[in-house]
Amino acid sequence: MISSAVLGGGLGPRGWVVNAQVRPGYDRMDPQRHLADLARSAGLAGPGVGLMTAAPVDACTRAHDQGVSALVTTGIGVACWAASEAPGAPGALPPGTINIVAAVPAPLSDAALVNALATATEAKVQALLDAGYDCSGTPSDAVCIAARAPAAGEQPVPFGGPRSLWGARLARAVHAAVRHGAEQDAARRAAALEEAVHPATGPECITVLADATDVADATDAPDAAGCRIG
Repeated sequence: MISSAVLGGGLGPRGWVVNAQVRPGYDRMDPQRHLADLARSAGLAGPGVGLMTAAPVDACTRAHDQGVSALVTTGIGVACWAASEAPGAPGALPPGTINIVAAVPAPLSDAALVNALATATEAKVQALLDAGYDCSGTPSDAVCIAARAPAAGEQPVPFGGPRSLWGARLARAVHAAVRHGAEQDAARRAAALEEAVHPATGPECITVLADATDVADATDAPDAAGCRIG
């Protein structure tokens, strides 16, 4: 996997993905430990990837394109353009609001994984523009791309750009999932303006687990902290 995630980010072998919903204003200073504890409570072991978001993970959107799967959680409360006059922050930003997890059923080289991450980001921006947003994302978006490990003697795929075989499929899957999520988020925010001011209550976090081999699978079971696993 390659990822910009809080836990298990970077490039290397990973066996699982957790996307955890936390309360707005989340201010714990040890998000890596928090995510590791959530993973352990769900029975996950070994190296994995942990992302965080304040967006509702039970409203995640999915898309598939010829073997590639994408799962996205979307909350566009703080939209921005990447190249902005605004100063950058030296510390960690709040949990990401557009989190992308995608799986490619092919062995990608390290370079192809880097290329695939860029391709997914380009597809995200295209989807936001197509959904009517005037932005390239939010300040704390995160992404994780999983690929199959090569079999003995198998040569990894060298390319992951938008016109490569697997990059094109990845781009279409991410674009579809992000656009659906962005449109769904816009509708949710519009509906909230017409409802009572009382905020919805719920658990501290909801985790979405995605197996590295198939992000489309899901189960429901409570973890040790009472969070819902979906």
